[in-house]
Amino acid sequence: MARAKRGFKARRRRNNVLERAKGFRGSRNSRFKTAVHVVKRALAFAYRDRKVKKRDFRKLWITRINAAARLEGMKYSELIHGLDKAGIKLDRSVLADIAVNDMACFQELVAKARTAIANS
Repeated sequence: MARAKRGFKARRRRNNVLERAKGFRGSRNSRFKTAVHVVKRALAFAYRDRKVKKRDFRKLWITRINAAARLEGMKYSELIHGLDKAGIKLDRSVLADIAVNDMACFQELVAKARTAIANS
């Protein structure tokens, strides 16, 4: 019986892995065995870091809001509490954008938060 050399399917699998390893340094982009290892690792990091990116952006937004709130003489936690009491539903990405790009609007939000805290 003739021997099957696993031509097309195996070659396609190898080429797929090596295609994903393009841009890696040294033998990582040319040796199949090494490329399999580093591509699996890269995919695992990519999956993990898609989640981490969301955390990092939330931290950045909170930092920006806090900096802008402190310029107005208010802490971040007080501002968020006041906005909640005032019934203003803005997420942190929008608040951070307002804090950076439209300081007058942010000052109005701070004033509303202050009055809501004072009234309760």
